[in-house]
Amino acid sequence: MWAKAPSLHAAGPLSCAFIAGSALAPAPLYRRHRPATASVNGEAQIALLLLTAGARPDTESAGPGAEGTPLCAAACWGHTETVRALLAHGADPNLREDHGTGRTPLEWALLGPYPETADRLTAAGAAAG
Repeated sequence: MWAKAPSLHAAGPLSCAFIAGSALAPAPLYRRHRPATASVNGEAQIALLLLTAGARPDTESAGPGAEGTPLCAAACWGHTETVRALLAHGADPNLREDHGTGRTPLEWALLGPYPETADRLTAAGAAAG
């Protein structure tokens, strides 16, 4: 199961937004903060900021405590608003984590159990099994 990762709010969302638009930022925000980390923590606004900055919604993370896809991470913890943000930016609701060998976001939501998250995924075309 996904482990909660350190919060991205340490610097505060306003400073994250400032960094994203700053020419002084050493690397794009989405390269320093993974969407999977925001997804594990249910930080929908941070995930949205990262996606808007160019992060890909289906990129698997391999960092400690945040392995897998951002959508699987959000579904695993029942973070429906983060699921909505990822789906709105093109996340595949049927993409299995672990490079295609793990669970789907819907499987994670059903294991939770997080019915609202599962309903959102199903409405976006997630298939059971």
